[in-house]
Amino acid sequence: MTTEQTQIKQDADFMQQALALAQLAASAGEVPVGAIIVKNGEIIGRGSNTPIGLQDPTAHAEIIAMRQAALHLGNYRLVDCTLYVTLEPCAMCSGAIQHARIARLVFGASDPKTGACGSVVNLMNEPKLNHHTEVVSGVLAAECGAVLSDFFKQRRAQKNTNF
Repeated sequence: MTTEQTQIKQDADFMQQALALAQLAASAGEVPVGAIIVKNGEIIGRGSNTPIGLQDPTAHAEIIAMRQAALHLGNYRLVDCTLYVTLEPCAMCSGAIQHARIARLVFGASDPKTGACGSVVNLMNEPKLNHHTEVVSGVLAAECGAVLSDFFKQRRAQKNTNF
């Protein structure tokens, strides 16, 4: 197996773990997004969306995972880390990713409404910013997108039966 093939398999394996966290968010009534942070092959941070439960607009999966990873490392800089997240990060999360100096971002589904890594804007390639995170998109995109689609389909169905 080549290095590239190994990386593709590793990305898919870690994204599966982020998907499990997205399912946890969905079961709690949160928008199903999951994230993990990996350093040297070890998961050092996990997060799922919890803004409703925590009544915190910043409680996105990526932010929760970064907070946990920073505590694990004892440093707010997450150098040489990879963030895996099931949905393309928003502007807030993209900014936090850059401030944390995360080396690599791997996401599943694109977000055509608020995605800040190429869909709406691309903060990761903004030349005026001093840190640029490597971005890999579309890893298990169909699976990540299905979790979101199923969640919102179910939510619309519940809304229609509660009139």
